[in-house]
Amino acid sequence: MRAGCACCASSCAGDRCSPFWRSRELPQRLERLPALLRPLLQEAYERLVELQRHLDVHTRRIQQLVHSDPLCQRLMGERGVGPMVASADVATIADPTRYRNGRQVSASLGIVPRQHSSGGKPTLLGISKRGDRYLRMLLIHGARAVIRHLPRKTDPLSRWLQRLIERRGINRATVALANKTARRLWAIWRAEQLQLTSA
Repeated sequence: MRAGCACCASSCAGDRCSPFWRSRELPQRLERLPALLRPLLQEAYERLVELQRHLDVHTRRIQQLVHSDPLCQRLMGERGVGPMVASADVATIADPTRYRNGRQVSASLGIVPRQHSSGGKPTLLGISKRGDRYLRMLLIHGARAVIRHLPRKTDPLSRWLQRLIERRGINRATVALANKTARRLWAIWRAEQLQLTSA
């Protein structure tokens, strides 16, 4: 509640949520604010609308590029991988031969545990958060989307995640799935390269 006008963080209809400033009611709500505030908030509102318009345009362009790229299409066969994750992975990794294995890929993205040794005994800490922050964020968001639908799944990956959540909690399970996804995407890409070179 600000100046007698309530604005929630999001406006939801069914399963779809959008930022509060995309609500059709917002211009009317602005009219109820004090006169001194209205021009400032109206300008901020117009900027947000314009930024969202640009975002929508670029998102559609990325989706078009991904749907015309065979490699991205194959990467999107993995759960939790959509157009944004597939395109960001291809752009960030660039050349899978730079990595000897999938662990190097996940380490380069900062989704492996940091280690601390004391008295000869290693201790696993939180993830290192090195490397490309954007791709790491997308992988983790994709993993969260997969975990949200776990109750209806009985496949091996879902059962593995359910056991992991019970033992280690949902946050660690999310990072573990993001780690696994990063490795899988590298393995798919590398296998395709090897097939092309041996053909």
